[in-house]
Amino acid sequence: MTPLGSAPANRWRVSRETVDMVRPPATPYPLAARAEPQNLVIDLARTAIIVIDMQNDFCSPRGWLARAGVDVTSARTPIAPLAALLPKLRSKGVPVLWVNWGNRPDRLNLSPSLLHACNPTGEGMGPGDPLPGPAGPAAGAGMLERDGWAAAIVDGLDAAPNDIHVAKYRMSGFWDTELDSILRNLGIRTLLFAGVNLDQCVMCTLQDASFLGYDCILVNDCCATTSPSYCLEATLYNVKQCFGFVTTSDHLLNGLKD
Repeated sequence: MTPLGSAPANRWRVSRETVDMVRPPATPYPLAARAEPQNLVIDLARTAIIVIDMQNDFCSPRGWLARAGVDVTSARTPIAPLAALLPKLRSKGVPVLWVNWGNRPDRLNLSPSLLHACNPTGEGMGPGDPLPGPAGPAAGAGMLERDGWAAAIVDGLDAAPNDIHVAKYRMSGFWDTELDSILRNLGIRTLLFAGVNLDQCVMCTLQDASFLGYDCILVNDCCATTSPSYCLEATLYNVKQCFGFVTTSDHLLNGLKD
């Protein structure tokens, strides 16, 4: 019989006479890790990591936030722990999904309210506007535009050939994107969250994941925000109180040694 399906976890076998809908069972791969508010045992065979907005416009000193006067030093702190964690997760078969902000060039997927949040007076740089200097038109595309320099993964992090890329254009990576369909095809139930900004796009994506029934685990040192510290503290509190768990890359790496 012929396999029919884009991912092994969600595949039929078909012939002229028969359709076999029995999906192959996934062999569990348990990993124990310290976490809050309780320690965890997760199944790596059903786990993926979502890395949100670790891209030039948010994390590079030449990107939009930096050019708008925001100190992006904190936004760069997840680079080193992610560079150490992602290869280890890949080696265990854990899918890596890069969910970067990437608008259409014509901005027809952006509402006035969203444009206002980025450029409230209309006089600054907003989504799709060209960035000045070497990060501008010569680098291709405008601010937060998909397939251009602004939406590319920041230096210090590298995507592997089998990593998955999803462009978003809202705070949540699930809103009007293919993210949920991809995860369900992969047979994923548990999500590790990383990226920036923790209190904005990371938190909104994690909340939507929780509402959709996924197990949600925030990897604290692989996240950051350029917002005030009280925003970070409130986000961590709300994740542990309402939406999931908080751990660190060290705790996950310790579990991967077993």
